[in-house]
Amino acid sequence: MSLPDITRNNSLDPGAVQPLEKGVEVVRVIFPDLHGIARGKDVPARVYENLDHGLSFCSAVMATDLRHTPVLGGESGYPDMVATPEPASLVRLPWEPEVACCMADLQSVRDGAPVPDPRRLLRSVVAEYEELGLSPVVGPELEFFLLAPEDANGDLVRRIDLPSMVYTVGPQVDPDGFVRRLGQHLTTAGLPVVTMNHEYMNSQYEINLRHADALTAADQAFLLRNWSRDIAALQGLRATFAGKPFNDQGGSGFHIHVSLDREGENAFDDDDDANGVSDLLRCFAAGVLEHAAATMAFLNPTINAYRRLVPDSLAPTRVNWGWDNRSTMLRIPAERGRATRIEVRVGDASANAHLAIAAILIAGLDGIRNRLELNPPAYGDAYRTDSDGEHLPRSLEESLVALGEDAVLADVCGPELIETFVAIKQFEVERHRAWVSDWERTEYLMHI
Repeated sequence: MSLPDITRNNSLDPGAVQPLEKGVEVVRVIFPDLHGIARGKDVPARVYENLDHGLSFCSAVMATDLRHTPVLGGESGYPDMVATPEPASLVRLPWEPEVACCMADLQSVRDGAPVPDPRRLLRSVVAEYEELGLSPVVGPELEFFLLAPEDANGDLVRRIDLPSMVYTVGPQVDPDGFVRRLGQHLTTAGLPVVTMNHEYMNSQYEINLRHADALTAADQAFLLRNWSRDIAALQGLRATFAGKPFNDQGGSGFHIHVSLDREGENAFDDDDDANGVSDLLRCFAAGVLEHAAATMAFLNPTINAYRRLVPDSLAPTRVNWGWDNRSTMLRIPAERGRATRIEVRVGDASANAHLAIAAILIAGLDGIRNRLELNPPAYGDAYRTDSDGEHLPRSLEESLVALGEDAVLADVCGPELIETFVAIKQFEVERHRAWVSDWERTEYLMHI
C-alpha cells in the first residue's frame, strides 16, 4: 500500500467557488499541520470569489516545531507548497459572522515533490479499505481544560476548580453558560455535537461528536479543537488540549471509536458469535495491538502526553484489550448491532486527528490482511496484572524509535511524512533533554 503520485495541479475546478453569503467579508482557508494545529490565510471575499488557484505557503510550516523553529526546509531552499480550498467545506462562523471558513488540500509546486499532508494520508488509507468493500466509521471524543485569565503570579488558573464534578452539567460547572454556548456555536457551524459535560478533572470538559466517515470525523475533530480555542479566546479564556497540564490532575484524552461499514451494515457485528463480534473486528483489533508501539508516536505526540499514561488514570499503560474495560488500551463497548465498535483509549488530546485515525486504520488493515489472531482479553484491573500485555512506550522518544522501525506504517505513510514528523519530534525531545525544569531545581538545588 502506498500513496498515489502527486501531480502538479493547484487550480480550482471551474465554477467551484460560489458567491459568498451577504455579510461575509473574509474566507479563512485552513489546513492541519503535523501537530494538528490550524495553519492558513484569511482571504478577502472579493479575492476568494475570483480565486482560480490555490494559496502559496512556505512548505517549511509543515516541519516547524512548537517553539517556532523550522527543523527542515532550509536544505531545499524553503520551497513553496499550495493549499487548494475545498469550496464544499465552506461554513460561516457564528462567533465571527463576517468570516467563513473552509478546509484546503496541500500540493507541492515542484512536480513529484511530496508534501507531508495528514489529510491526504488519511484519504489514501480509506481508499485501501474501499478496495475491500469496507468503509471506516469513526466517532471522536475529545477532552480539554478550560482556563481563566492569568492570576497575580502570571499563571493560567482552572476556571472551575472544584473536585468531583464529573458528569455535572449546568451553572455549577458552567456559571455563565460558556460551555453551553460553545456547543451551540459548534453545532451551528456544522459539527455534529451529541453530548457535552464536565469531565473527571477540575475544569475539564468533554465534547462528543457523532460518528462519521473517517475523513469527515478527522476534519470535525480538527475543527472542534481549533474552533473551541478560538471561541474561548474571544471570551478571554483558554481551552487547552494539552494532555496533562497540571501535576495535581489527570490528563485529557482523545478516545477514538472505530467500526467498519460493509454495504450499509456494521461489519464488526456478528449475531452468530458468542460475544456478538465478527472475526473482522478481532483481526482489526489484533492489528492495532500489533503496531501499538509505533502508532503511539501519532496518538501521543508530545513529551507531556506520556505523563498521562499512569495506573489508575483511566488511560491505558499496556498493549491489551477488554470487554467494556476502561483500563485497557482497546475497549469493546457492550452495545451490539449497528453500535458494535472498538474504542481506542490511548490517544492524547494533543494528537493530530488525521494522523491518529490514519495510524489506527493502517494498523487495523494490516491485521485484516494478515488475519492476525487476537490475544485473550484482560479482565478487571488491567493495571495490576503483568500478564495483561506488554507496557506501552513510556516516552515520546521510545515511540519515535518504534515508529521508525515499523515497516507497515513507513510504507503507507511514505518517507516524506515519517521523516518530517520524526525530525520535528526528535528536535522536541532534544530540546526537552537540555532544559532544566522546575522539578530539578526544587529537587536538587538546595540539597546537592
